[in-house]
Amino acid sequence: MPTTKYCDTFLIMGKYTLQPLPLKEEIETKKVLKRLSSARAALAELKGVSATVPNEGILINTLALQEAKDSSAVENIITTHDELFRAELNMNLVKNVAAKEVQHYAIALKEGFEFVKMKKVITNSLILKMHQQLEQNDAGYRVIPGTDLKNDKTKEVVYTPPQDAELIKVLMYNLIEYINDDELQDIDPVIKMAIIHHQFESIHPFYDGNGRLGRIVNILYLVSKELLDYPTLYLSRYIIQNKGEYYRLLQHVRDTNDWDAWVIFMLDAVESVSNQSIQLIKGIKKVMQEYKNVIRRDFKKFYSQDLINNLFKHPYTKIEFVQHDLGVARQTASKYLNQISEHPNNLLLKVKVGRHFYFINNGLMKLFSEYDYKL
Repeated sequence: MPTTKYCDTFLIMGKYTLQPLPLKEEIETKKVLKRLSSARAALAELKGVSATVPNEGILINTLALQEAKDSSAVENIITTHDELFRAELNMNLVKNVAAKEVQHYAIALKEGFEFVKMKKVITNSLILKMHQQLEQNDAGYRVIPGTDLKNDKTKEVVYTPPQDAELIKVLMYNLIEYINDDELQDIDPVIKMAIIHHQFESIHPFYDGNGRLGRIVNILYLVSKELLDYPTLYLSRYIIQNKGEYYRLLQHVRDTNDWDAWVIFMLDAVESVSNQSIQLIKGIKKVMQEYKNVIRRDFKKFYSQDLINNLFKHPYTKIEFVQHDLGVARQTASKYLNQISEHPNNLLLKVKVGRHFYFINNGLMKLFSEYDYKL
């Protein structure tokens, strides 16, 4: 573990006094606490609604990809649902670099979620492992000076993060200790998440991928505190909607050391996105029930809840997925999918690629398209 000699004093980086956590300032001000209650209520409702979905894979496989898509879009890495779900088929269908980057994000999020769900902590090794998956390299924390954060339009340097490799490690170990040790500061975990995110982005520990990884840490921290059971909170969606304000407030703290506006922004994000996620999950459940009613009525011989789960866990499914999930022969799985795709309600769209086929859940993809349209 690196030396902690730097943690005895504040660390001045340009205009901002980057200090080890916990902060010395009063964070739970009247303004902040006034916004906290509604954010917590929305988050609790999201957790409750998520628990009513019959198969966790439906949330993890579909909603984690939505977060991956939105978080990457913040960094101008743009892809489509079609490209993402085709990538999940493992049929070598996607050549788009952006889609592959978003898929790396989704895998990092899922792997991080499985670890935190079991261990209830976020570790240094987990941060490095997720970054390696995200960026597809093992560069690790920055060791070469020269990193500046610049205004996209003017190219003016707005912030210079820590440059010393040892200092970066010290600050990251301090951050990880702060994340996992609640005794360091008696503060609400949603407010604490806002502090953690700002500190991570200000340390800027990696050459690339800091924004996306920082947003993964947001979700995993709430899971570690059992405020979420699944990665169903798309803070990235709110950030896209308020991208200029997000970056302005990150810098505002550095320029003024005034935390109120930043914390309230993050609380607003939690509330807004919780409500959006609740509506999306309710929409998924509604479409699932419609599919269930039709398949149970018109395909009585092979209807099962496992089949319904498969069609919603894999918005783009294929014969092998049905074989695996239902434990049936390939010929049987093929029959199920082909017959459903021929139904007049257009439940599934059959797509041919070479000698192979995959099947698109039309109802679910329509729902995602409507959800994106509101962005």
